[in-house]
Amino acid sequence: MLDRCGQTYARQAGIRLRDTPAPLYQLLVLAHLLSARIRAEVAVDAARALFDAGMRDPRRMAEASWQQRVDALGVGHYRRYDERTATQLGDEAGLLLDRFGGDLRRMREDGKLGSRLRELPGIGPMGVDIFLREAQAVWPEYAPYIDRKAQDGAARVGLPRSPKALAGLVADEDVPRLTAGLVRVALDRSLAEEVRAGA
Repeated sequence: MLDRCGQTYARQAGIRLRDTPAPLYQLLVLAHLLSARIRAEVAVDAARALFDAGMRDPRRMAEASWQQRVDALGVGHYRRYDERTATQLGDEAGLLLDRFGGDLRRMREDGKLGSRLRELPGIGPMGVDIFLREAQAVWPEYAPYIDRKAQDGAARVGLPRSPKALAGLVADEDVPRLTAGLVRVALDRSLAEEVRAGA
């Protein structure tokens, strides 16, 4: 699983995830894009296009024009929801700047991270799950974060569904990679068959 499909979505999007404001914000943008009903590869490409256009932190996202955000999403082929998403990304960045000084680490200070994330435009329960699946790599208090989508992938390849049992199969630092792989096999039946055949 780790070898075949264990790359995190953050790494795929070119995010060097650390416990610092810019990479955490980039992860939030990626989670936002991945939570739409669109192929994961398109969401990753759109995130890369936004970052390549300079929108790597909340200030730059907020300062970019709506059209610049739409254009960057278009470069990433994120066209179905581009106009609405461009608006949400601008509003989300503004809210992060106003309430948290653009630093997502301030959202977790009182233990209300999940509810605070859901206050952001375009981030619902699925967006929170996506964010925390990846953020557990730098915020270990959320590990193991293995949500239902990952548990569905585990069942598809014959692994236990229990987060504790799944986390026990790999080293702590590999739990985010395992989780990403489980999500990929949940979304792709042929990939799941490849993983099962290679076990």
